[in-house]
Amino acid sequence: MPRSLWLLIIGMVVNVTGSSFLWPLNTIYIHDHLGKSLSTAGIILMLNSAASVAGNLAGGSLFDRFGGYRSILLGIGIALLALLGLTFWNSFTPYTIFLTISGFGAGIIFPAMYAMSGAVWKEGGRKAFNAIYVAQNLGVAVGAALGGFVADYSFQLIFVANLFMYIIFMGIAVFGYKNIAERNAAQTSILSENPPAGMNRKLKALLILCIGYLLCWVGYVQWQTTIASYTQEINITLTQYSLLWTVNGALIVLGQPVLNGFLKRFGRSLKTQMVLGMLIFVVAFIVAANSGSFSGFMAGMIILTAGEMLIWPAVPTIASELAPRGREGFYQGIVNSTATGGRMIGPLLGGILVDLYGMSMLFIILIGLFVISIGTTVVYDRGIKETKHSVGI
Repeated sequence: MPRSLWLLIIGMVVNVTGSSFLWPLNTIYIHDHLGKSLSTAGIILMLNSAASVAGNLAGGSLFDRFGGYRSILLGIGIALLALLGLTFWNSFTPYTIFLTISGFGAGIIFPAMYAMSGAVWKEGGRKAFNAIYVAQNLGVAVGAALGGFVADYSFQLIFVANLFMYIIFMGIAVFGYKNIAERNAAQTSILSENPPAGMNRKLKALLILCIGYLLCWVGYVQWQTTIASYTQEINITLTQYSLLWTVNGALIVLGQPVLNGFLKRFGRSLKTQMVLGMLIFVVAFIVAANSGSFSGFMAGMIILTAGEMLIWPAVPTIASELAPRGREGFYQGIVNSTATGGRMIGPLLGGILVDLYGMSMLFIILIGLFVISIGTTVVYDRGIKETKHSVGI
């Protein structure tokens, strides 16, 4: 891998480590420390995710216009100001406001990071996106592990740790990303030009693919929200809950050689890979639905991790292959905003379903959403020329 990609990987690890101190514990903090219902927690997290969707779309467009360096610095600056406020004022109303602003800033960063990764190592194909995905999950493993211990001691320190990691990320971006070779920063908006031949069909294919991607995220995010709160009700400690995410991140990092060998032998295309991942998601939620102890949820998390390793890196890879030249940021913005949209809808939908009908109904509906996701993934590329996708990591 080129040196510039390693700089992006290091920055992603630091960025996600900081945010992982807080995001797995958001629902617990709102519900248990601020005394609000799960539905209220869902609304607050929906506002955060809605701001992130706007940030994702803005970040992709900013990348196409001005390049990744300035886009990332803008996102970090906005997030830093919000986290500074969150550190000193974290009662209910300030928490809601600053969490929403930080979502917008963080949202700008991710599509720019993914698009830069594809730009600096074009010949790497899926490997560049997989490297950033692994970096994200290394950050999840470290941040979630430390976050549980810190929260057991003092929740206030969670906000301080998040702020500190973003300051480090700002330093890496300022001194490390300025010299990363990028294509011409000044590009016209996608909406102001006649689309290249076949672009509309490719954009339509991406949007169909992203329907299933969104539904998968609606289900996945329940592990951070409704399932997180449910684990507290059955006396699973914060440290044990954080350990679930530590195992999740560790498996993603350490399991790459096993996954690579599996895909080389059995993975015929990215579409097949995604459908298999969705079927594994179904199994994971069936296991979780029938679990009443920490060991059961750990088993569910291990299965869930296998599914996400197949799905999450595949979507930005397909987006990169579909994107016309000069529109990589826009397409990655769609992918990232779709994932964020799932994180936006998921907490509210899950909170309402649990409050009204209980956890059992939630699991039934989520499994149904995964079935729909399989359908959209199977048909997304009809209407465009069939393309064989690389499955090497």
